[in-house]
Amino acid sequence: MQALLPVAGAGTRLKPHTHTVPKALVNVAGKPILQHIVDALIEFGVDRFVFIVGYLGDKIKEHMIKNYVGYELKFVEQKERKGLGHAVYLAKEYIDEEMIIIYGDTIFEANLKDAVKPKYDGVIGVKMVDDPRKYGVVKMKGDQIVKLVEKPDYIKRMPAIVGINYIKNYKALFEALEYIIKNDIKTKEEYQLTDAFQVMVDKGCKLTTFNVPAWFDCGKPETLLETNKYLLKKNGNNVESELENSIVIAPSYVGENCKIKNSIIGPFATIGNNVTIENCIIGSSIVNDDAVIKSAILENSVIGSYVCYEEGAKSINIGDDSKINLSYNNEN
Repeated sequence: MQALLPVAGAGTRLKPHTHTVPKALVNVAGKPILQHIVDALIEFGVDRFVFIVGYLGDKIKEHMIKNYVGYELKFVEQKERKGLGHAVYLAKEYIDEEMIIIYGDTIFEANLKDAVKPKYDGVIGVKMVDDPRKYGVVKMKGDQIVKLVEKPDYIKRMPAIVGINYIKNYKALFEALEYIIKNDIKTKEEYQLTDAFQVMVDKGCKLTTFNVPAWFDCGKPETLLETNKYLLKKNGNNVESELENSIVIAPSYVGENCKIKNSIIGPFATIGNNVTIENCIIGSSIVNDDAVIKSAILENSVIGSYVCYEEGAKSINIGDDSKINLSYNNEN
């Protein structure tokens, strides 16, 4: 089976981290968001992947080729951001069988076998939400979808589309995408995948839903940290480095080749590779590769790669290659 993963977004809500790292490669609970998704798909049996790349796409391509040797990987560039429907349509020439479409920033927990319902042309993953205004939503008649609405302007508890879709009739989907693009059918000024699903329904295709019990949007620092906490709870402690006069409170993750001295790490801390930490207390935070943190108390913080941070406190959000020292000497 194939999987199609749109990962072209710029991740503006995760700035400054996404100035240098594509959102799909932001670290959570010890590995990039995209690796959590791909690993789950491989466990399900997917061995062919198509990635729709855009912003910092070369980094995604390099990372996937390096880490997934032996799998068929294709990369398609979305040069203009015209919406998710447009992004999926660009992969048309590479899709030749049933597929799973998963958004590249959506970490999920679901039994993907529940999504494979052969008598339907497509199966849309949903989760009940109290406020659907940020999502696409579905309306049902019996077990079939009769209406899809992208980002409705009303508040009502209903099933929201979470970005995990099984498409059996892939030819009908691409015909629907071609139809909305040729006829310039847009919602919120973009070509939406939701609108293409509606065209499929209108033309007689049978779409249904499956329930996604746990779904995490990693699009901004606070939700990224919530996802990090959830995954660490699930996975437990994982410490890959030696500690000096330090403790790691479970659940936490500490990567390889770290130098951790006189510090308390955790709970709910993710520490990347080659990180130096001295005289610190760090909890409920993510510290990325090659950072240096000294004499700091950090909570609910996201620290980029190669950051040098000394003598700080509380909650911060620092991108790659930053340096902060809160001690001040007026030698002039």
